[in-house]
Amino acid sequence: MKRLKAVLKKIFFLRPLPTVLIAVPSFIFVFVMLSTEEQNALDYTAYMLSVYALIITVTGTAGAAEAAKNGFENLPLIKKIRENPLGKRLLGDAVFRSEITLHGGLLANLLYVALNLVSGFRYRSAWFVSLAVYYFLLSAMRAVLVRYVHQKKPGQDPVSEFRRYRACGVMLLLMNQALMGIVIYIVNQNRGFSYPGTLIYAMAAYAFYITISAVVNLVKYRKYGSPVLSAAKVISLTAALVSMLSLETAMISRFGEEQPEFRRIMTAASGGGVCAAVLIMAVFMIVRSAKELKKNRFHNLET
Repeated sequence: MKRLKAVLKKIFFLRPLPTVLIAVPSFIFVFVMLSTEEQNALDYTAYMLSVYALIITVTGTAGAAEAAKNGFENLPLIKKIRENPLGKRLLGDAVFRSEITLHGGLLANLLYVALNLVSGFRYRSAWFVSLAVYYFLLSAMRAVLVRYVHQKKPGQDPVSEFRRYRACGVMLLLMNQALMGIVIYIVNQNRGFSYPGTLIYAMAAYAFYITISAVVNLVKYRKYGSPVLSAAKVISLTAALVSMLSLETAMISRFGEEQPEFRRIMTAASGGGVCAAVLIMAVFMIVRSAKELKKNRFHNLET
């Protein structure tokens, strides 16, 4: 097992320079291949390279972020913000920042539910209705966590937190059904999301940013020992994975519209991968919370 971990670390955890030298050409390569009209084996090679590039970009971000943070702290503006009590807490208290992010994420999700519902009824689109259901369940999970942080500080009551952690896992299972519906619809209709003009590049930058941030935060916030914060980061990662799936379908629709079979295969593979990842996270949350709650019940009986 140790040998396997060492090999995986060498493959997926690279230093900044090799990460850049591999990731940048890989992303350019996939853009070039998607823009060509003819379908060939290089398309699949470019796609697999882009997946590897995304992985090493995510795993290599933590080290780069730490170096950037050290320089960030010395900026005059940051020092000025820290002189204010609220600013000092916002920059120095990770738990407080997470609580603020939870509220912002809930508001954004609710707005997106309304937007997709209106679009679904207006255009009679099952696509938009499925997205509305997906974001409604996402909002419900965030609402459970927001309500808790209004009552107690994260880490204060592990039993109550694990109950909410389990509830989020169950809702994640339900949400995965909506997500599967979206993927099946996309594959059967051989369609994808679309963004007008150059907006697709902005959405690409946003999707990569939230995915990298979600992975980093999921690992980072484990040290606080709060199931509520961990659940919040799982929700963020789930949303990020769907954003990446949306981006992929948009990229293929824009640059590979003459390759319908390639689009169908890649969408099915990526969509299935995202659904599998969400399913694994949901099951893990339910099993882990069940074990912790059972352990706590036995402990109370013994005492």
